[in-house]
Amino acid sequence: MTFYLKYRTQRIKELDIAPARESLAKIVKSGKVPHALLFCGPKGTGKTSAARIVAKVVNCESTSLKLRGPKKAEPCNKCDQCVSITKGNNIDVIELDAASHRGIDDVRILRDAVKLSPAKARKKVYIIDEAHMLTTEASNALLKTLEEPPEHVIFILATTNSEKLIPTIKSRTTIINFRKAQPEEIVRSLERIVKGEKIKIKKESLLEIAKASEGSFREAAKILEQLLIEKKSLEKKEVGEYLFKTKSFNVESFLGILAKKETKMAIEEIEDAVAKGMGADNLVELLLLRLRTALLARVGVGEGLLDKFTKEDLIALINLFSQATVKLKVTPIEQLPLEVAIIEWCEEGENTSGDKENTLEPAETSMQGKTMEGNILAKETTFKKEVPEINLNKSRLKEISDEIWKKILITIRPINTSVEALLRAARPIAYDGRNLTLGVFYRFHKERLEDVSHRKILEDVAAAILGNPVRVNCLLTEPPVKPEITSQENISPNKSGVSGVGSSSVLAEGEDKDIVKIAEEIFGN
Repeated sequence: MTFYLKYRTQRIKELDIAPARESLAKIVKSGKVPHALLFCGPKGTGKTSAARIVAKVVNCESTSLKLRGPKKAEPCNKCDQCVSITKGNNIDVIELDAASHRGIDDVRILRDAVKLSPAKARKKVYIIDEAHMLTTEASNALLKTLEEPPEHVIFILATTNSEKLIPTIKSRTTIINFRKAQPEEIVRSLERIVKGEKIKIKKESLLEIAKASEGSFREAAKILEQLLIEKKSLEKKEVGEYLFKTKSFNVESFLGILAKKETKMAIEEIEDAVAKGMGADNLVELLLLRLRTALLARVGVGEGLLDKFTKEDLIALINLFSQATVKLKVTPIEQLPLEVAIIEWCEEGENTSGDKENTLEPAETSMQGKTMEGNILAKETTFKKEVPEINLNKSRLKEISDEIWKKILITIRPINTSVEALLRAARPIAYDGRNLTLGVFYRFHKERLEDVSHRKILEDVAAAILGNPVRVNCLLTEPPVKPEITSQENISPNKSGVSGVGSSSVLAEGEDKDIVKIAEEIFGN
């Protein structure tokens, strides 16, 4: 049997998450266990184990104060009821996985079953794991039963995503929060395993395992078991190298490269570390841990200064790598968000052409944008007829083809449909390898696209597709002229000489046109 199952918590006092342990102890000692409990928290924090303990407490047959403690606050773990619940074969304690029993038909069967009295136990206990996976219809069907269950039934719902539960479910349950485990709490849990298996390992090595477990007791137990199976050394240094592969990445050396803003060398270091088997998530974690130490030292808390970085530098790097951490979960290329963060840092404020006037920097965007916008409107420029004059680096001028622009829109759509809809009323009019200028047809659309969160989505997607960091600037232009078509045989070309049918106008035909119409209704003209 694996360590996690073999050493599963069997008493309330053994629960390692202190707030959850204290809350449950008070509820049980009161002698009034609620008819519906909701356990919320990350995976591997002991929610299901706690649910089984509650099931044992309400059904325990022992009256021994020595085994059960004052007010019978603990299960004896000796009687038939306790033993059968521990083994998972008690017919009155039913565990359901909502991920595979999530429909309204499943809940209807459940509602009929709860009416039946327990076979042997005092209380029938339903443990519904991953409760957030229930469909809305199923959740609503469960409401009445949760609110007024039969006297002999207790519901215990467990979820890793409580925000996905409908509010009415939460309002009918007593909520116990299982937060992410702290390293010292995970060490406490590992020490039970070490003692039971008579393993010789120092506390500092257990702390390394705890740091790598991402706040999960189950993950920590699995890591310890894997180290023993592979017969690895249990010394702190070897455990750390095994878990984080620190031999393939020197944090201090890498931060020195970042301080010098040597883009190529920094990217090569990341590529080398990943090639040696180190995950991008571990790389970012190591960097953030070191940067945090340096930032705290900079404000007088602890030691570990990085002299080459100012406080502002450290905050900027922490923000960049924190953003990369979020994107790591969805990127198709593991190290891409980390590489983008490095390029943004190293090339921030760089003037590639050496001529400030030839680069459109963020500080200049607002003022120049207003001036250009005024010029464009004054000249009554149309999008197809004339592109506004923009100060871009001509030697780096590139073209965003219709195919690339379409790819950008398709990529953005599942991320944020509102941004994709807004971009249907825009068109790239200039790109110099770094600055992407959009002509936007409507003022309100322009204002929405200039919103920080919306612009960030576009910049991130464009950077991933174009292979370079991208800054987006928006200019107000007029929409393309739509030719009047009197008949299918008489199709006259528009002002740009392109036929109105089959043209590459950004206002797409058919389904896309409907999307634009909806977006215009939502956001206004």
